[in-house]
Amino acid sequence: QVQLVESGGGLVQPGGSLRLSCSATGGTFPNNVMGWYRQAPGKQRELVATITSRGTPNYADSVKGRFTISRAKVGNTVYLTMNSLKPEDTAVYYCKYRSGPSTTDYWGQGTQVTVSS
Repeated sequence: QVQLVESGGGLVQPGGSLRLSCSATGGTFPNNVMGWYRQAPGKQRELVATITSRGTPNYADSVKGRFTISRAKVGNTVYLTMNSLKPEDTAVYYCKYRSGPSTTDYWGQGTQVTVSS
């Protein structure tokens, strides 16, 4: 029902920056929560950040002060601005969507972020 399209991943040097984008379409609901999760090779998926329809953010401790999650003023596009990137940030980053009246989670296909010199 809901489709998520992610972009912005790539290869960056330690200390560099990237901005990820995710757009949700196809049956979205005004009240929702969107967020970013990541999964490194051989590890479990972990929460990075979430943001509500009203713009209230939440961050994992590991990215506080370095990453910023934001939303477009209209529509369901979410951004993840990543600064001071570290090698341990290397992972596939997945966008997630969840509407207020539903417990169903929708996931994007993921975008690879590689932090390496």
